[in-house]
Order: sequence, then structure tokens, then C-alpha cells
Amino acid sequence: MTKSNELAPGSHESQNKKRAPRNRTLTLEPSEIASLRTRLLSPEAICNNNHIGRTILDDYFEVFRLLPKQSVDLLILDPPYNLNKKFGDAIFPRRSVDKYTDWLNHLFEEVCPILKPTATIYICGDWLSSASIITAATNLFNVRNRITWEREKGRGALTNWKNASEDIWFCTVSDSYTFNVDAVKLRRRVIAPYRHADGRPKDWTETREGNFRDTHPSNLWTDITVPFWSMPENTDHPTQKSEKLIAKLVLASSNPDDVVLDPFLGSGSSSVVAKKLGRRFCGIENEEEYAILAEKRVLLAEIDESIQGYSDRIFWERNAFIQQKNGNRNGKSETNGMLLPLD
Repeated sequence: MTKSNELAPGSHESQNKKRAPRNRTLTLEPSEIASLRTRLLSPEAICNNNHIGRTILDDYFEVFRLLPKQSVDLLILDPPYNLNKKFGDAIFPRRSVDKYTDWLNHLFEEVCPILKPTATIYICGDWLSSASIITAATNLFNVRNRITWEREKGRGALTNWKNASEDIWFCTVSDSYTFNVDAVKLRRRVIAPYRHADGRPKDWTETREGNFRDTHPSNLWTDITVPFWSMPENTDHPTQKSEKLIAKLVLASSNPDDVVLDPFLGSGSSSVVAKKLGRRFCGIENEEEYAILAEKRVLLAEIDESIQGYSDRIFWERNAFIQQKNGNRNGKSETNGMLLPLD
């Protein structure tokens, strides 16, 4: 690895963008690139468990063979969708459904040996790639559910329905797995609250910030915000997942000190969230700029452990920032320690 303060040619386009003064997109400063680069782990340097808490710079297929067998508790897979997409200097070309399914089959076969028998796998995709995901995943895993999450952002279409959702397939290696349902409840505002005959709230709680109910998680997520310019977690990665989305996966399907692996790390959301939530982690990324950016975010997570949309050990509805902020004053809220009614 070079020790210069320069990224590879063509990989620093994002650094030259003109941004508005209030734009909070996280970028790399030339003065910090060399020191952050030294934090990256090369495949030949992998030894024992020194990959834990690190970002490995290389192709995931090569790295899988070097990691300890049956060592991963939670695998988060956000592979390139079956689209023509550029990731830094790399381009993933769209291919036929059958060929994309074959590519996923190979990916799942290669990663299987490093999964614990109790491991959970989440696989991200869109409407087209999901057809290949379910076909390939059923060959090796127990497919348990499909989560569909709503995208706020997306371009309109004149001759088709606007694509405003993505899928996450919930799979496990076996019938023995972790699922912490109480850790991923969603606090919803009660629009038409019912009361008992004596006036007491029925299945909801009355607070200064409004009327709320803590609900069990479903497989339809409408509370996710795609990172954008005013969010401090935002980067220029083209398919960045929000920390809130990753937090739901981590909290539901792992326990403190479990190992979380993301072999398509991108700008680091999975590693950052795992660190904030007390899990051990490892990320693999083939593009140097994104790998270095991930390391910067991991360092920042030591200073700020907050996750937008998650506080008081509860997830909040989208655009509920004021209530969330008020409920998190001095680390406490009016409902802190109180079990709210469930739907």
C-alpha cells in the first residue's frame, strides 16, 4: 500500500465536488488519507483474529478463504444489484437473471464455511435481483422472511411505476439462531387513541411529546431514510445504507461481542453500527477510497455513538426527530424505563 496522501487516479472525484455550506457529507481530507490507509488490513497480513475491528482491502472471494471457519455470527450482504453500476473505479455490469443467480450461488458457497451453525444472513436486493436471491439462497440457507423497506428518494418514471422500495432477505444457517424481538420495536405516534371507560389510555402511552405506542417489528419498514446531504453519516457512496437500517439487523440478530461481517462494506455503515452497538466486526472492501472512508467513520464512532432514528433503546418513526431529541435529554426520557403498550 502506498503511504502518500493521494488516492488512486480516478478515485477521488468526490473530493473535488462543490458543496453547499450546510452540506454535511463526510469526505476525506488529503492530510488524513495516509494515516487512515495504514489502518487497512491486507489479506497477506491476516493472522489469528487480527481481522476483528478492521477493514480488509481486497476482493471478498480471496478473503473468505483466509478467515477462521465457523467464526461469523451475523453476515450482512449488500452485493451489487443486477444493474449497470459504478463503484469508484469498478463497474458491475448487468447480466441475465440466470447469470446473476449463478454469481450469487458462487458467493453463498464461498462464504458458507466461515458462518457459525447459528449464524444469520441478511441479503439486500431490489425487485429484479430478489428473484435471483431467493433462488440461490434456498440452496444453502433457511429463508425465513423478506423485509421490504420504503425509499424516500427515487426518480419518477414516465412509463413505469416509480421504484420506491428495496428488499432484505432474512436467512439462517439452521433452525437455531438469534432473534431479539424486544430490541427492535418501533415507537409510533397514535393518531386516534382509544381510551378505557375510566379515561385511561388503551394500548398507548401519553407523554409531553405526544401519544405513542411501541410496536413489534414487521417485515414492512416505512421508517428508513436514505442518507442525504444534511445527515452527518452521509457519504458519496452510490448505494449507502443508513445506520438505522443496519442497526435493526444488528440488534435483532446478534448479541454483544458477536462477530458481524460485511464483505461489501462500501463506506462502512455495518462496521460503524456494529461498533456503536458493542459487536465485534470485520469489513471487506475492494475500493480503496471507500475502505479509507469506512476507517474514518469507525474512528468517529468512538466519539459519537448516536444512531439517527434510534434512541432510548427504541426505533422512532421517520421525521420524529423533535420527539426523539426531547425524549433523549440527559440520556433520559419521560418513558425511559417504562414499557409502553404493544400493538
